[in-house]
Amino acid sequence: MRRALLTAAATTAAALTLAACGSTEPAADSGSEKSSEAITLTDGTGAKVKLDGPATKVVATEWNVVESLVSLGVKPAGVADVKGYTTWDTSAPLTNSPKDIGTRGEPSTDTVAAIAPDLIVATTDLPASAVKQLKKIAPVLSVKSADGTGQIDQMLANVDLIAKATGTTDQAESVREDFEAKVAEGKKALAGAGLAGADYAFADGYVASNQVTVRPYTATSLIGEVSEAIGLKNAWTVKGDAAYGLGSTDVEGLTGLPDDTHFAYIGNDEDESATPFAGALAKNSVWKSLPFVKSGTVHRLDDGIWMFGGPASMSAYIDSVVAALTK
Repeated sequence: MRRALLTAAATTAAALTLAACGSTEPAADSGSEKSSEAITLTDGTGAKVKLDGPATKVVATEWNVVESLVSLGVKPAGVADVKGYTTWDTSAPLTNSPKDIGTRGEPSTDTVAAIAPDLIVATTDLPASAVKQLKKIAPVLSVKSADGTGQIDQMLANVDLIAKATGTTDQAESVREDFEAKVAEGKKALAGAGLAGADYAFADGYVASNQVTVRPYTATSLIGEVSEAIGLKNAWTVKGDAAYGLGSTDVEGLTGLPDDTHFAYIGNDEDESATPFAGALAKNSVWKSLPFVKSGTVHRLDDGIWMFGGPASMSAYIDSVVAALTK
């Protein structure tokens, strides 16, 4: 889990893919905008990306863009760290068997070249050296990884950009509408339970050299924005980084949270004790003295929700938060 968490903000099949893998394959009435006309897009780096037509054989180097492709009905031909994706992002499950192209930070150019994609979708977290090598294989569309000035807007803009590249703009509209409906549904449910404006703090954490590090998801994180969109008040006072809105503290830093805070985290590990909040901190005197720990308002949310994902992950997050806080 530590490795997955540390690689998350930095930024955490077989020889040849069958011809069917990587095609959009939309239903006849799906409204997909299949066309042979050339497409020119401006990606998250400001670069112009030219395609002969909607991409049908797509490789994705990061989990959030994999999720976007799947949500749009596109079956990616290649995915970075397939096992990791199927563990950390179950909100938009793969319906094909894409080729594993290596790690998210260092995809294998040989593997990608063997797939012969007509588009590679990456993020601005991918090192420039890797992007340079990938551009020798196929056009690379880089979406902006995160934006602390508007995470939800950036998330939806990324979906729209990928949809334009794959001829699935009608599906993108449905994805947007479904997400907005989920936000409204979650806000109504929390208000009905008397939780509008409730203090709320989401974090993840890891243990290194017997020292617990807690990573707050501040109001400028994606999780933070979504939480406030459904009516919760972000209780963190620490400052997050400019892109992801993630902070850093230790167990003593938790004493500054309001007494009535609802504290939440995601473990993604069958062993509950592997998470610091249920494991390393279980016998910690500071942790045990926290009012929200004593009152039982510490919530482990559902596994498989990628905290840096797209509308599908954030919709699953909303469902999990509402269920946890209102049970």
